[in-house]
Parts: sequence; structure tokens; C-alpha cells
Amino acid sequence: MKRNVNLNEITDGRLYGINDMVRAGCSDCAGCSDCCHTVGDSIKLDPYDIYRLTTGLGRSFSELLEQGHIELHMVDGIILPNLSVPEGAGCTFLNADERCSIHPHRPGFCRMFPLGRYYHDHTFSYIFQVHECPMEPKTKVKVEKWLDTPNLQTNQRFINDWHYFLEELSTKLVTESTPETQKQVQMYLLNLFFVTPYDASLDFYPQFYTRLDKIKPLLAV
Repeated sequence: MKRNVNLNEITDGRLYGINDMVRAGCSDCAGCSDCCHTVGDSIKLDPYDIYRLTTGLGRSFSELLEQGHIELHMVDGIILPNLSVPEGAGCTFLNADERCSIHPHRPGFCRMFPLGRYYHDHTFSYIFQVHECPMEPKTKVKVEKWLDTPNLQTNQRFINDWHYFLEELSTKLVTESTPETQKQVQMYLLNLFFVTPYDASLDFYPQFYTRLDKIKPLLAV
């Protein structure tokens, strides 16, 4: 999802890597769930997010849709899922105590908040979004620890590959295809990467790259 913003207005002016320290620690969000109420449809889900949710909760992508936990929206010409956060009600995965009921399986966007990603030169860095989290005082924490993601190096490669694949695909759909072809590609991508189940007994990443290799020749990406 592209955002046309001035980094100097929303960040502390630094770019962070996974080995850097960042002042993002928020005491385990004690007594606060503000961000789980105000993010709207901005928590876009990638294939690894869906793998974590479906395998961790034992529910299919279609079930999560039917139960109202996730939604579909158009993002830069591509249909992608996002967490459902009804206005005034908060994320549907908040429990009665206003705590995250899927914390071990939470999406990547939730894991890095209030950090964000800044893509540049066919890679990306993390940024600290200074206006996003009201919890104070914040403590310093290593970015790698904050992300709390296994096989982080492999995960970073996946995030990068997925982002730039979608970016190139979005450009091609807008500039080189008819509305009918766009719709066909959108549905094919949605089914290939999200609706079709991942094998919970196998590592996610080889499954993802098998699917990516399958779609690239068809789209000449």
C-alpha cells in the first residue's frame, strides 16, 4: 500500500535495520488498546499472515471471511485482505479484556507497530512513526526482538519479494491490460496466495515461492 507522506513529518528521521535499537517499547501495551480501535482497514495481510492465522486458529481463509475477522479491499489495483476493525468497535480479535486474542498469530503489521516499512532501492528499512502510539514513556528495544518473528532473515526476504512483486504487478495491470484481464488476474492471485490452503505441517516459505514461481511466467513479471 503506497502512502504519499513526508517522512520528516511522521518519523524521527531515522531508518532502522533489524539489529538497531529503537524507542518503541510500550510496557506490553498495559491498559491500552488504542491502536486496535483506530487502524481501520490499514492492517493489510500478506500470505504469511494468512498462513499464521489459518494454521494457528485452525480456520480456513473462507471461514475468517465469513466470520467477519478479515475483509477484502482493492489496494493499488489488487484485491488484498485486511483485518476487520469496525469503526467504534475495534479489531474483531480483541477479547473481553481489550487484549489481543491472537497475539501468537498476529499479523506482521501488528508486530512492528508503531514501526513502519520504508521501501527504497529494491529493499526496505524500518521507520519509527512518532504519532502512532500514545503510550509513554517508551523504552529502547532491538528491532529484531520487537518484530518477534521466527526465521527473521528469511521473513525479510519474503516481505521484500512480495512487496516488489505486487508493485510491478500493479503497474502492469494498470498500463498493459484490459479491465477483464485485470479482474481475472486479481481473482487468480487472491485464490493462489490466500484462498488455497497452506500445509500447516510444512514450512511456509517454500510453499510461497512455489506459488510465486507459478504466477510469474503467466504474468510475465
